[in-house]
Amino acid sequence: MKHHPAEVGLAVKRLQHRHHRAMSQALAPLGLSLVQWDTLRHLQRQPDASLHDLAVLTFQTDQSFGSLAVRMAERGLIERVPGPGRAVRHRLTEEGARLLNEGQVLAERVVRSSFSALTAEQLDQLGDLLDLALGNDPAADED
Repeated sequence: MKHHPAEVGLAVKRLQHRHHRAMSQALAPLGLSLVQWDTLRHLQRQPDASLHDLAVLTFQTDQSFGSLAVRMAERGLIERVPGPGRAVRHRLTEEGARLLNEGQVLAERVVRSSFSALTAEQLDQLGDLLDLALGNDPAADED
């Protein structure tokens, strides 16, 4: 079956939208938005990330992420630490790490359910094709 690029793009967007809705519903009992959980996830991977780095990673503007970071710090999920010059770095707190771990279990359920119709081989193929479309080399991961 032939797929037009616009149709494929729309299918990717629909899948992303379904993931966002399901993830938002799953994380709500923890009092986390999807962007907050994503922030915690990125901070675990990149401790001391700058506001700008976190904004880029979470698809936010610097200004909107700055407001979010302040709210998350007030809630005790992250701490804002002075960095070089005027830079502010961010770190997970114990509470942030706890909610990240609880959210991870929920997020994995959502994603697993979303891709449950695919075999492991099909999922690998999809991942490789998306990497290729994003300009990444899927063969580089095989080493």
